[in-house]
Amino acid sequence: MNDRVTIDIRDGVADVRLVRAEKMNALDDAMFEAIIAAGNRLKDEKGLRAVVLSGEGRAFCAGLDTGNFARTAAAGGETRPVGRLLPRTHGIANNPQYAAWVWREVPVPVIAAVHGVAFGGGCQLALGADIRLIAPDAKMSVMEIKWGLVPDMAGTAILRNLLRDDVLRELTYTGRILSGEEAVHLGLATRLAADPRAEALAMAKDIALKNPDAIRAGKRLLNALPLLSDAEALMAESREQDAIMGKPNQVEAVMSQMQKRAPNYS
Repeated sequence: MNDRVTIDIRDGVADVRLVRAEKMNALDDAMFEAIIAAGNRLKDEKGLRAVVLSGEGRAFCAGLDTGNFARTAAAGGETRPVGRLLPRTHGIANNPQYAAWVWREVPVPVIAAVHGVAFGGGCQLALGADIRLIAPDAKMSVMEIKWGLVPDMAGTAILRNLLRDDVLRELTYTGRILSGEEAVHLGLATRLAADPRAEALAMAKDIALKNPDAIRAGKRLLNALPLLSDAEALMAESREQDAIMGKPNQVEAVMSQMQKRAPNYS
């Protein structure tokens, strides 16, 4: 994992960095495996409160390593057997999809800090996070059409809940490159940040001071929400609240506020 992704955990906050800077953190097989391994490790990390996902160097992630496309062209276009992407290797996802989807399964909030570019697979990797802070001069694109492809790293499953249908279609059909400001305006990113990583780490530290039981319950609720009817959503929030209310961490949240002190959660 260390030659592609690093993890530094302090005070319950995991600082996850893509470290293939010389390739603008482009996605090759080793990067896919390292990202998935990082997500899987953090799913079981005791005491984890929040995650920041960022890229080292000039970019968050430039997308799929273009060497893959060069090999496809050199081979006359047919390098993958039909059906290669169909087997589900990780629950509901295949391997490339899971590099983005695994961050949805990490039980605490994941904040992507986007600078430079987040193109194609890099854009979809950022979409796997709960929140995306983006530099004003950063660029995002659903870029697969440039290479004659469709979004295939869980992008459509996530974007359908973020963008208007016509906007999603425009970006899928054109691969148009968006500035950080337009990405926020359309809903592809959460908000602008002059220094996305610094602000993401500050946000993660703030989240780490909240009741961890409520934070994890909130993520479960929000992950499930698109699949629930109104009645199911109301029942789900009641079920989660019943499991939290009056428990030691919830009482500690109240007491720390009343006593104007830092909380001490179990």
